[in-house]
Amino acid sequence: MSYYISPNFLDKVAVHVTKNFLNLPGVRVPLILGIHGRKGEGKTFQTELVFRRMGFEPVMISGGELESPDAGDPARLIRLRYREAAEQIRVRGEMCAIFINDLDAGAGRFDTTTQYTVNTQMVNATLMNIADNPTNVQLPGSYDSTPLHRVPIIVTGNDFSTLYAPLIRDGRMEKFYWEPSRDDKIGIVGGIFESDKLSKTDIVGLVDHFPDQAIDFFSALRSRIYDEQIREFIHQVGIERVSKRLVNTLEAAPDFQNPNFSLAHLLEMGNLMVGQQKRIQEMRLVDEYNQSRLFNVQGTPNAAAARPTQSQLNDPSSKYYKAYVEPTSSEGGNGHAAGLSSEVLEQVKQLLARGCKIGMEYADNRRFKTGSWQSCATINSAQEKDVVASLETCLAEHGGEYVRLIGIDPKVKRRVAETIIQRPEK
Repeated sequence: MSYYISPNFLDKVAVHVTKNFLNLPGVRVPLILGIHGRKGEGKTFQTELVFRRMGFEPVMISGGELESPDAGDPARLIRLRYREAAEQIRVRGEMCAIFINDLDAGAGRFDTTTQYTVNTQMVNATLMNIADNPTNVQLPGSYDSTPLHRVPIIVTGNDFSTLYAPLIRDGRMEKFYWEPSRDDKIGIVGGIFESDKLSKTDIVGLVDHFPDQAIDFFSALRSRIYDEQIREFIHQVGIERVSKRLVNTLEAAPDFQNPNFSLAHLLEMGNLMVGQQKRIQEMRLVDEYNQSRLFNVQGTPNAAAARPTQSQLNDPSSKYYKAYVEPTSSEGGNGHAAGLSSEVLEQVKQLLARGCKIGMEYADNRRFKTGSWQSCATINSAQEKDVVASLETCLAEHGGEYVRLIGIDPKVKRRVAETIIQRPEK
């Protein structure tokens, strides 16, 4: 195979699969391997390459199959696929595994608005039961006393914290956070552009120019390079005749020459793609469209609902315990909290004076490393007192996390300031 497999990734998956086919006396081997990481880093493709390298074909399940209008169908599907995989091991005499893509998308709960259905509960319970009893997996309404062969399960996802906590506990699931190193990225991107004869120097330059981009960015970039030839083909044929030329035709398929894959051209197209990414991050139109969620049924702001109750302040298990500072009057009598420095307050004044909107974003250590910031409640007021109060609430709610202040120019829908104003204690 010409594709690159990360040695670390290959080692993790191969060890997990092999360990489940060994009889290790007195050793409890987790049945499930959970591969998680940020979007677009090639978790699924790398796993499939490992399977191909080990010489077997897994039984696949998509996260989209874990919901159904009929209660119990997804759980039955998992049991059925597991028994199919065990039968493949018995009949073919070779390894097999269950591969579930995007488990968190199908069985996770992202926030209070995500519906938690009977099927979601049953999927979690079924996976837990199989992990505890891998040789005794029965279909509903029947019972077979013949022990099954143990089948390792590998799942992928972006955020396993959305899953049912007992499912991902140690002993049932072994966790592996996939974050490709620079060498991994160079190897993977080199495999993507191998047929295009890019030199090793060009590959290194391309990866180093876009260090924060995921692996799928480079695959999409290669596809983008062909747009010029496809556009020329459409003009030659005529946009009215494209359908007849490509579908149900006796003519040969169009032949495209190898496009310009020079480093300068790749960087040019890549910068255009990065610009589109930034536009999405800067627009944040969802904040404007979902303003109704910030108000209660009487039409008054829900800012008070975000403030912790006294019981939360006194509960040691609460995230607000010893973290929330009630706003107190400062020397100027403007109600600023002691947690906001004079530099931050001055920056807020300057942004408001320019007519900018103020926002806050937070991230834990893992999300901070991957640049996956999450937004605090939207601040709609332009009054300094209201803005500062909202900033204090966000800081209090996320006392042990990174918090940054952002300023947005509403005229051009663009960020004009990003300042980290809180870092977790080391």
